[in-house]
Amino acid sequence: MRDLHLIDAFLEMMSAERGAAANTIEAYRHDLLDYAGFLARRKLSVSEAARADVADYLAHLSAEGLAASSAARRLSAVRQMHRFFVSEAIKEDDPTRIVASPRPGRGLPKVLSIDEVDQLLAQAEAEAEGGEDKAVRLYVLLELLYATGLRVSELVALEQAAVRREADHLILAGKGGRERLVPLNDKARDALLGWLKSLGKNRFVFPAGGAEGHLARQVFARDLKALAGRVGLPVAKVSPHVLRHAFASHLLQNGADLRVVQMLLGHADISTTQIYTHVLDAHLRQLLEDHHPLAGGA
Repeated sequence: MRDLHLIDAFLEMMSAERGAAANTIEAYRHDLLDYAGFLARRKLSVSEAARADVADYLAHLSAEGLAASSAARRLSAVRQMHRFFVSEAIKEDDPTRIVASPRPGRGLPKVLSIDEVDQLLAQAEAEAEGGEDKAVRLYVLLELLYATGLRVSELVALEQAAVRREADHLILAGKGGRERLVPLNDKARDALLGWLKSLGKNRFVFPAGGAEGHLARQVFARDLKALAGRVGLPVAKVSPHVLRHAFASHLLQNGADLRVVQMLLGHADISTTQIYTHVLDAHLRQLLEDHHPLAGGA
């Protein structure tokens, strides 16, 4: 390959002037040889590549299924090599100068199954029957979180003034001061009313002795993980935010409209809520499998 001497010259510079480690040099060599091979199939040298060729190379990597993070790493190597060519007058222009780096897609949220949430709630309710304040508090927190999908910061700082009409709904001021109405199911309402009755007058639903006056989110997260351990669920899989995800995913799974879920979660933009559409995709695939006359093969 006629480009080998150019790649080697760049790698020698990386080693001598920048002190790149041997394994870094080998990783660069692998990535740059792949790039050079792509160009060679177009009858081009790396010193002849244009911006369109670099963009086509990235499209090729995407079509091959390479992760965005790996493609970005390869582009970084290619970009540094072309900058070296310009500095050494091997090439007049840098074809990577205005090529955007591939960005990883937003990952899907971790979600507990309905059965796993049921296990957590059942364990919390059983422990709350002993009457210990900490156990009762954890049960009420869980019922409210899974019934409403509140942000953990909203939940631990919930004020008694937000509880309206015999606790059949909450009035919350979310991000940006946007007020939203959050309905409660019967189980969450009963748990909340019982807790408030035993609590007495206080600004917060979950008061604590710290400077903020309410339960710290870290304390709730710690108690929830401990509960998960007692149930036998992987502790790393369970957190207050994961239960918020479960609330949204299970609603969609059972037929709720995406805009309703957006409103309940307090998302200003529906594009934020659309991360949960993987649930709808899976649900539609299952419907096809279960009901299409040709499902299962012909």
